[in-house]
Amino acid sequence: MARFIGFLTPLLLIAGLATANPSQWRHEWPETNFQKNNIDNWSEIMSGGPPKDGIPAIDDPKFLRAGDERRISGTEPVITVEIDGQTPRAYPIRYLTWHEIVNDQIGGIPVAVTFCPLCNSGITFDRRVQGKVLSFGVSGKLRHSDMVMYDRETQSWWQQAIGEGIVGQMTGLELRQLPSWMESWDQFRARNPEGLVMAEPDFNRSYGRNPYQGYDSFARPFLYNGENPPHGIPPLERVVRVGDRAWPLTRIRDASGVQEAGVSISWEKGQASALDHGTIAKGRDVGTVRVRDGQGRDVPHDVMFAFAFHAFWPNGTWMVR
Repeated sequence: MARFIGFLTPLLLIAGLATANPSQWRHEWPETNFQKNNIDNWSEIMSGGPPKDGIPAIDDPKFLRAGDERRISGTEPVITVEIDGQTPRAYPIRYLTWHEIVNDQIGGIPVAVTFCPLCNSGITFDRRVQGKVLSFGVSGKLRHSDMVMYDRETQSWWQQAIGEGIVGQMTGLELRQLPSWMESWDQFRARNPEGLVMAEPDFNRSYGRNPYQGYDSFARPFLYNGENPPHGIPPLERVVRVGDRAWPLTRIRDASGVQEAGVSISWEKGQASALDHGTIAKGRDVGTVRVRDGQGRDVPHDVMFAFAFHAFWPNGTWMVR
């Protein structure tokens, strides 16, 4: 896969630049209002390869009790969502790698659990916007190597990393990010032995395999031609983003956590990288991050690649000291 991406990148980059014009997309997106957008340069939007819904989002997922799950290895990452009064849920990255979006409902809250492998960005959103409940799919487009989602109700495009509408009727609106985090399956089930875990979807996919083998050791991201991060931070180093601040994960790990800017960020070993080895469970240990406020409450955050933070928060604050 690493060789394939390296070969394909310049070809897709040229193709993307040549066709970066809404007129080329209207046949696939006849209901999208391209006149309404906040895109300064259409060449930032490129085809990631698959067409619209070529990566199928999951709707109405099924769940197992944590004690009944036998497929997932202990170090494999899951996205954990814990909402007061509801049974905690784990969404395995072994499934999200191949589907990228899960439309679910937890109690009375409709949620979208999202994962963009190319940015290592795992974010959970509330799907309610201006009184509407939206459902999301994968557009097949990338911007700064980050997934462009779309909502099925208005066919508007949304930037996954920032949760903002960028093209169509919903342009400029923002999804509310909910507290969630990536941790190992062992860490989730040790804390939540009666918790729920998303069951394997009914698709023919190589669940448990990583189609982006070695990606988080690349020198450059896939389909990204923007600036490198400042301070000599490698583009594919993980950073902990809270709002418009980013802490390099190496700093958090080496200091065994930090407390500053109103948050406490902890790190614990035991979670495999989903973007290293060809088998997710064999990925190197990148550890688990939790972010809490002064009252010990979980804070919405993301553990993403440095290049993506720099692309979407060009004036953001780098917490490097």
